Amino acid sequence: MVTSAERLRRLLALVPYVVSRKAVGLAETAIAFGMTERELVDDLNLVWCVELKAPEPYCPIDLSYEGGEIVVSQAESIARPLRLAADEASALLVALRMLAELPGDGSAVARLIAKIEEAAGAAGAASAQGTIQIVPPNGGVVAAQVREALAEGRRVHLRHYVHGRDEVTERDVDPMRLLVVEGRTYLEGWCRRAEGVRLFRLDRVLELTILDVPRQVPAEATERDVDQGLFLPSESDERVELELSAPASWVAEYYPCESVTELGEGRRRVVLRTPDTRWVRRLALRLGEDARVLSPASLAEEIRAAAAAALTLYD
Repeated sequence: MVTSAERLRRLLALVPYVVSRKAVGLAETAIAFGMTERELVDDLNLVWCVELKAPEPYCPIDLSYEGGEIVVSQAESIARPLRLAADEASALLVALRMLAELPGDGSAVARLIAKIEEAAGAAGAASAQGTIQIVPPNGGVVAAQVREALAEGRRVHLRHYVHGRDEVTERDVDPMRLLVVEGRTYLEGWCRRAEGVRLFRLDRVLELTILDVPRQVPAEATERDVDQGLFLPSESDERVELELSAPASWVAEYYPCESVTELGEGRRRVVLRTPDTRWVRRLALRLGEDARVLSPASLAEEIRAAAAAALTLYD
């Protein structure tokens, strides 16, 4: 679900994109912005409601998308691409610094970092003399060990903290690659314990040992497609249905949902899928009366029992 703030940012980028190209196709623009043509048309219809103070006071933007081609005029005052704000520039630099730590030729990333730091400093968004340094909780030792294991083609032994189960596991892993997803660095590899491809957050690796064993990644092992996010639901996952009051409606935007139904007055009914319902149990207990688990019934009963047990501690 796209929030109003995200849609506004998209609109502010959409108009300069079209104006700078004079005319551009609907299909091409939809692909560039990662949206469907129907969503793009909805955004363009919203542009009709925008009035600018220039070229004359309260002048409506003029646009057309007849014949599958978008043309925008009377929008010169916002035709310039948006500048990065201080927090946006900092977030981008942090992500690029992490990307530069991955194996491979990082010259292009280094040049981009230099350009952004120069532009941000010139605009006053960040100090031109300041440099963002990324220091992982484990001091970068684990990342260096993973790079060494990848370069030498060797298996590693991990002590890894599993946040969802609040436990430490040990396993042998044949490394496949390092990758950065949503600002965090992961090791992707063939886990000998699970007999499958797994991702391990480096800041949750408590200890890593490079083994004197060649890595042996099975031919059927494939790298996970993380373009759409790290954790994607599957049909085999548990289907959970929640009813949320207005104060808890943020859940529908924070977690990937299979469906969202507006119930009025800010209330929502959401359906999501998860391989492990324990985090849903913790979420429901934290939200209290602002959330109700509709299904599965076993999970709802488990949450009621946990809440009742917690309340007895107050007696």
